[in-house]
Amino acid sequence: MSQQPDASVSGPGTPELAPNFNIGDGGTTPYEDYVQADVLTHLQHPLSDDPGEMVFLVTTQVMELWFTVIVHEWQTAAEGLRQDDLPVAMAALQRSTYELESLNASWKPLAHLTPGQFNSYRSALGEGSGFQSAMYRRMEFLLGEKSASMLVPHRGAPRVHSELEKALTEPSLYDEVVRLLARRGHAIPAEVLDRDPAERYEPAPAVERAWQEIYSGPQDSELVRLGEALTEVAELVWRWRNDHLVATRRAMGAKTGTAGSAGVAWLEKRAQKNVFPELWTARSHV
Repeated sequence: MSQQPDASVSGPGTPELAPNFNIGDGGTTPYEDYVQADVLTHLQHPLSDDPGEMVFLVTTQVMELWFTVIVHEWQTAAEGLRQDDLPVAMAALQRSTYELESLNASWKPLAHLTPGQFNSYRSALGEGSGFQSAMYRRMEFLLGEKSASMLVPHRGAPRVHSELEKALTEPSLYDEVVRLLARRGHAIPAEVLDRDPAERYEPAPAVERAWQEIYSGPQDSELVRLGEALTEVAELVWRWRNDHLVATRRAMGAKTGTAGSAGVAWLEKRAQKNVFPELWTARSHV
């Protein structure tokens, strides 16, 4: 009687056998059910005949996914700070730095587009613009960059508009940081603590003094570690903005952006703005 090959053994001349995956009732695998890979890989519908549009489309979709993860991390960090649970907040901030690095690396496929290459499918965007990304707007709101006018493009999408409106009126991540500093004994005035969270955060001398005191003290303190985690986030956000600026400048120069935005001029203004501003200015006084 011939002996059947052992499926666990693979060697020269022995065909490799596929693992015995369980297939669900719908013909899918557990991996597919969990990751929804079939959904993700069929979300691309290029509108031009240019092969480069596929790269642009997938890259921007990947960016949207990273925005979603980072918003989750910063919301987790904000809740940790509200609960005085610094380990939870710090872990979320640390994870977000790895995610920001991956987000920033997403510019690589688009960073060297020539004007001709971008123009070959730019018309497919129509009135579309990254400026209209609701999830990116939620990221900016969590950083304290609040503006009610940013809800206007989303009036036609009730669920998205409602989520953005909620994010606008809630304290930002940095608002929760400042409140924590006050609970830890730093002299933060009421007008800073009780400010309208729907307004853009503006630098406060008292917050700068608090960070100056923190950085002048023991370097292994919890608040120094928090400050450094926030500084890392701020630097990576600045790199994101700057990479966006450079990629746009290479692809379209100073032309008006899609949907009538100011294009490079607007991105230049954003790139010059510090995230968590007092963390940077306090260093001049330590």
